[in-house]
Amino acid sequence: MMTRPPLSLLIAITLEPNLFMRWLMMLLWQISLIAYPIYVPDIVNSFFLMNGVLNYQGISKPLLAVQVTELVDGIFIGCTLNHCVVDGSPFWHFFNTWSEISRGNNIDATSQSPPIFQRCYFDGIIDFPLHIPFHQNEISDGRSFPTPLKQKVFHFSKEKIAQLKAKANAEMGTTTISSLLAVMGHLWRAVVRSQHYEDNQEVHYRLLVGVRQRIQPPLPAEYVGNAVLYGNITTTVDNLLEHGLGWVAWQINKAVASQTAEEVKNLSAVTSNAMITGSSPRFNVYGNDFGWGRPIAVRSGVSNKYDGKLTVFPWIEEGSMDFEACLSPETL
Repeated sequence: MMTRPPLSLLIAITLEPNLFMRWLMMLLWQISLIAYPIYVPDIVNSFFLMNGVLNYQGISKPLLAVQVTELVDGIFIGCTLNHCVVDGSPFWHFFNTWSEISRGNNIDATSQSPPIFQRCYFDGIIDFPLHIPFHQNEISDGRSFPTPLKQKVFHFSKEKIAQLKAKANAEMGTTTISSLLAVMGHLWRAVVRSQHYEDNQEVHYRLLVGVRQRIQPPLPAEYVGNAVLYGNITTTVDNLLEHGLGWVAWQINKAVASQTAEEVKNLSAVTSNAMITGSSPRFNVYGNDFGWGRPIAVRSGVSNKYDGKLTVFPWIEEGSMDFEACLSPETL
């Protein structure tokens, strides 16, 4: 997350030579070089801590790490969080509250419900503890960003989103396809068309679906944990491209609707040839202000990135969205 603060003094510090050069490179970067180029520059990865640390290493590694990088004309706040501990909802609640406190606003603790960490809400749904079978030699020691892949941010204005939504609903004779699903369907078709697969090639779309209100009884809003599932759609290239936007968005809509309390018990693995969408345009991203001004852009780090990963955020203009796409240069 990048903000543009008042001018400030940069203080030189003594570091090991290679670390000093890395620090100096960061100071020479401007917001415009990070937020507005065609591709997200690789240096953004260095603005996040614990790159390559896996979730299961949280038994000995920090669950949360924050790095604040001062640029020539702004500040970048990079957060790294263990996804086994929380999903996007409690993270952004934490981040929003933190920015309020940093700005000097008094937050009345008695007027807010405290975070809930208990797992009793899953009694009868999940048998704890979960035992996931694996062999130690099947787990890598770390992860790094695949070098052939690039990241690009696709911006969808409020007007463009309205057009896609109207088209998708008109094609299916319904009004239930949301703006987000219409944009997802549009992107999936565009990416698969650019990948030049064989017509009979099987392709997949997976999106994270929140289950807080889908299980019975529903989880309280204050619940702190990871309460998301993958919705899955599988089809073939020719089937995807021969049908219109409405049909594709409707398949995604059905996958979302199918996520029930029963599905919480099922674990699924990531497949190849898959587009995967995470995050949400509903999160309060641009309302944060640590006292340096509101954000002007948001970027995600290298962790959890692979070919076909889409990360969606709201944009500054209400009703618009940004999709950060991680794909091969040929596809982009």
